Amino acid sequence: MAYFERTGEHRFRATEHVGGAWDPATQHIASALGLLAHVVEQDRDARRGDGLVIGRLSYDILGTVPVEEVETTVSVLRPGRTIELVEARLSHGGRAVVVGRAWLMQPRDTETWAGTSYAAIPPPEEMDPWDPTTLWQGGFIASAEVRRTWLGPGRGSFWVRTEHDLVDGEKASRLAAVAGLVDIANGMAVRADPGEVAFPNIDLTVHFFREPGEGWLGFDTTVSFGPDGLGLTSSVLYDEAGAFGTVNQILTVRPG
Repeated sequence: MAYFERTGEHRFRATEHVGGAWDPATQHIASALGLLAHVVEQDRDARRGDGLVIGRLSYDILGTVPVEEVETTVSVLRPGRTIELVEARLSHGGRAVVVGRAWLMQPRDTETWAGTSYAAIPPPEEMDPWDPTTLWQGGFIASAEVRRTWLGPGRGSFWVRTEHDLVDGEKASRLAAVAGLVDIANGMAVRADPGEVAFPNIDLTVHFFREPGEGWLGFDTTVSFGPDGLGLTSSVLYDEAGAFGTVNQILTVRPG
């Protein structure tokens, strides 16, 4: 009941639960994004003990990857006492598949000024269960429990959770677990039938303004298509206490 199994110090085997929504023989990239966040945090903890937190995760998706073994590497691009920039790569067969960068930042007590103007979304118990396998294929989509309020083409709010661990036998942080789910946003409030129009994302960027809490992961999502083959899926992220960040995905829109 995990998305990956560790096979070496920097190697991981994808399980059946990583099968992709566009093609079950290739990985749904969501799990790989969570895996890279996990190895970034492991590298941070091995190098330093001062509790830097991730404020931003950005990923460039360079291609598809089969549901097989992958390798990860982590390097520090910009070291610092209170802020550092770290890069993580996921490769298959010597080919880079995803390049991710994380800004690590020193936490400070800003409780006095904490707040946001993002509007709340209805809690999970007020949304209807929705089976995403009625629209999408693959093991990753089948692993997700979804509650959704459909507001029209390209517009919706929803909550997602999974019983699956990120890596078998390893404790991943809540932030890494969230990073392993956020890519699902592009398929939960679709603007067009994916059987008629393909719209995979080629990047993903998450900004956090506080640490996400446990439980359901919420999204308030808008999908936009332009007239020239570009699109954008943009979401506000929620835990059960309220908003904690945003995620954006640029799309390549390809009519069948």
